[in-house]
Amino acid sequence: MIDEEKEIEGCTHDCSTCGAACSSKKESMFEPINAMSMVGKVIGVVSGKGGVGKSLVTELAAVELRRRGLSVGIMDADVTGPSIPKAFGLSGICEAAPLGGILPKETKTGIKVISVNLLLEDITSPVVWRGPIIAGTVKQFWTDVIWGDLDCMLIDCPPGTGDVPLTIFQSIPLDGIVVVTSPQDLVSMIVAKAVNMAKLMNVPIVGIVENMSYVECPDCGRRISVFGESKIDEVAKSFGLPVLAKLPMSPALSAMCDAGTIELCENGIAASIADAIEAQPQRAV
Repeated sequence: MIDEEKEIEGCTHDCSTCGAACSSKKESMFEPINAMSMVGKVIGVVSGKGGVGKSLVTELAAVELRRRGLSVGIMDADVTGPSIPKAFGLSGICEAAPLGGILPKETKTGIKVISVNLLLEDITSPVVWRGPIIAGTVKQFWTDVIWGDLDCMLIDCPPGTGDVPLTIFQSIPLDGIVVVTSPQDLVSMIVAKAVNMAKLMNVPIVGIVENMSYVECPDCGRRISVFGESKIDEVAKSFGLPVLAKLPMSPALSAMCDAGTIELCENGIAASIADAIEAQPQRAV
């Protein structure tokens, strides 16, 4: 009898990165969510490099979904560069639940948030941890935080394809990812890194968001391409992916993030992103 694994071309015997269905497949590596939590859809927001506005996209999508009446949570998995609490005006340390576990903070409109900055006495203290400790912390955000009932959780992933993104892809049952990029010559490489990692880990891709796509002249309304003409449409087409949104460089949004009032952003700015997230099917775990 021929060994089934040998029939699968390129089998590495590493089931964690394999999407093939075979009898030798090991049981799921996904970590169990906290027993007092029930999360519907889980969407990761990722990028192949930092500085493209991944956290902003997470925030805007969460605000839009909440305005639609969904119960929403944000896991700030960018442990060494957390920014989610600041944008929502959250501070202080999360409380421990009486029976064990961590209670997330809630924003003014009821979005639940967990972040390392909500666990530190001094938010300016650098998180000087090695990869395995950071990865373990992110796992605990899933297993130890009492999220309650959520329709959707958004995970603000750290940039790149290192330890923590890998841990998220392997340990949390993502229903899909949103890839964020910016209009620069590196766009193709940035998107390719995230897309190839998602394919390797068998995680669906919801679509691509281009941030800092343009700036709008306050006098005439003309759109100015600060970083040159966008190439996102052709790049997305080459990967067979939809472009969910082209977001502007907005001084107003920047001011809201600094003031902790991102929930006051204009209606509909992330409507197309929220539409795609709502339409994304849940995976069978």
